[in-house]
Amino acid sequence: MRAMILAAGLGTRLRPLTDDRPKALVEINGQTLLEIVLTRLHGFGIREVIINVHHFADMLTAYVKSHDFGMRIEISREEELLDTGGGLKKASHFFLEQGADEPFLVHNVDVLSSIDLQRMTQFHRDREALATLAVQQRETSRQLLFDDQLQLCGRKSGDLQPEIVRPCINAQPFAFCGIHVISPRIFRLMSEEGAFYIITSYLQLAQQGEKVVAFRAEEYQWRDVGKPESIKQAADELMRGALRE
Repeated sequence: MRAMILAAGLGTRLRPLTDDRPKALVEINGQTLLEIVLTRLHGFGIREVIINVHHFADMLTAYVKSHDFGMRIEISREEELLDTGGGLKKASHFFLEQGADEPFLVHNVDVLSSIDLQRMTQFHRDREALATLAVQQRETSRQLLFDDQLQLCGRKSGDLQPEIVRPCINAQPFAFCGIHVISPRIFRLMSEEGAFYIITSYLQLAQQGEKVVAFRAEEYQWRDVGKPESIKQAADELMRGALRE
């Protein structure tokens, strides 16, 4: 199984920690965020990874080349930020090499969790899904809506009216965890070009009848480390083992 780590963002929420480095190289307890995520992927048997870069791209590329993570690692350089969907589409060649039926994992570099990635991947396979999104029931300003079968049917942002893309009775709101398992055939279906948000693509594909499903992850620990204060919280949680298997 292969994976992509999304690491191209400017890390503006992490300033001043990202004034002189990409967010992937911000450290927690002496380890960079990138090292923590790569180590976790390695622990689940993943040996081939592609990382998209933009902000301090040369620094991040040099860091990867100077460390041995026991993995084949490729770099997808973005001269202009392509957002999550555009970044994934640019890296499509990496996943199409392994065949059209082999799912892959996408993981934000600023997300730490104890989510069982093998179980999530098996969930994806069992449901023959196009994409499987790790979600939790928690407070967030942006929520995805899923039906009783845990299939994506819309989204809600703040106090705005929900956007419903397919018939959905008793829509359940969930917060996306920044971890997904995706089938490579998605690249044949994406109509967007340039920079675009992957959730927008998921909603369009769900509207067309594709199966985009939720993997409920409430039983696992999860932490968004996109802000300086969350780095301190994650440091404590990692010390206690809360964010590890």
